[in-house]
Amino acid sequence: MKNVTFGIHFVLKMNKIINGLAPIYVRITVDSKRCEISAKRKISVENWNIGKGMAKPISAENKQLNSYLEQLRTMMVQHYQELVISKQEITPEAIKNKFFGMNDSDMTLCKLIEYHNTNCKETLRWGTLKNYFTTKKYIELFLKEKYKTSDIYLASLNYKFVADFELFLRKHTLIENQRQMENNTVMKHIERLKKMIKMAIRYEWLEKDPFVAFQQKFLHVERGYLTDDELKRIEEKAFTILRLQYVKDLFIFSCYTGLAYIDVMHLTPEHIQIGIDKELWLITSREKTDTSVKIPILPVAMEIIKKYRNDIKAQVQYRLFPNIANQKLNSYLKEIADICGITKNITFHLARHTFATTVTLTNGVPIETVSKMLGHTKISTTQIYAKVIEKKVGEDMSKLKEKLSIK
Repeated sequence: MKNVTFGIHFVLKMNKIINGLAPIYVRITVDSKRCEISAKRKISVENWNIGKGMAKPISAENKQLNSYLEQLRTMMVQHYQELVISKQEITPEAIKNKFFGMNDSDMTLCKLIEYHNTNCKETLRWGTLKNYFTTKKYIELFLKEKYKTSDIYLASLNYKFVADFELFLRKHTLIENQRQMENNTVMKHIERLKKMIKMAIRYEWLEKDPFVAFQQKFLHVERGYLTDDELKRIEEKAFTILRLQYVKDLFIFSCYTGLAYIDVMHLTPEHIQIGIDKELWLITSREKTDTSVKIPILPVAMEIIKKYRNDIKAQVQYRLFPNIANQKLNSYLKEIADICGITKNITFHLARHTFATTVTLTNGVPIETVSKMLGHTKISTTQIYAKVIEKKVGEDMSKLKEKLSIK
């Protein structure tokens, strides 16, 4: 840890004089930064020695005041030394934070994270909460590597802390695949930390927002999807290995319904209902957002539902399809992609993108309708998901040419 200049001075607040008495403040200085704390004492200006920063010892009362101020100075020095010994970042705010309480009620970053994750169990979906647990893990690693500590006071957080955490994430190598995080993954961790810091500010556990000058930079990522040819290759391929055939069926089902993995797994016979057009619909709600979705069942999807209607596992679980872990499902999808000669990185979520583009938008389904079936609350979200491919653009322009030529 680098050497720092540290000083404690007692000053009067001349702009707060009432009835000839000025309040005394403790000024804490670390390097060029400083903060002030009320000493909870007042004195007349003529009884104060500005140069020495203490009361003139002309009376027993002033001598007692000086003794009290020296006790405060001693406490501040002790707080400073504790920060040095624990190798924490030394700032005026960190010393101030220690002064206002050195027991378990002091709010630290890790206590804030724990408070957030515990109290948000009922309001956040498990998938979202799981991401906060991952962010917590990286914050703990960062504190250990950067500050050689397991925790840090909230008052110690500043712009540099956030910038250093971002740099740590960018350089950190993910053990499971030996590669560094992509930009948007880094920004997601930063975003979660920012949300927790906002909570601390609302609860008045933190005065200054360390994110004030920090700018998050998300990069636009094109959403992958299967082309019509790639979809047909998987659709028409029959697998003798049962696990691959089952995963293929689930994937195709999602391609024709737009439902995410968790929503497919939660489907029950009760979700199949008669729609407004007297045809069969899937009427359910998205696990992620609790948004209602109503999807007319296309023939391909209906055939898959019928195929597993008498499946013993599905019946025992009272589901349309027997449960399978998402990790296994995605692993088997990679096998399916290799067998079908598809080089794209296929995940189950790619089926949702395929429904939005190849199955619906490309075939002329209005984006408002697609948005409704995907369970989006804003059209802008659908526009990110569903990229209208060149084939559709060409077809639309051909129709326009025909109309213009008729005129």
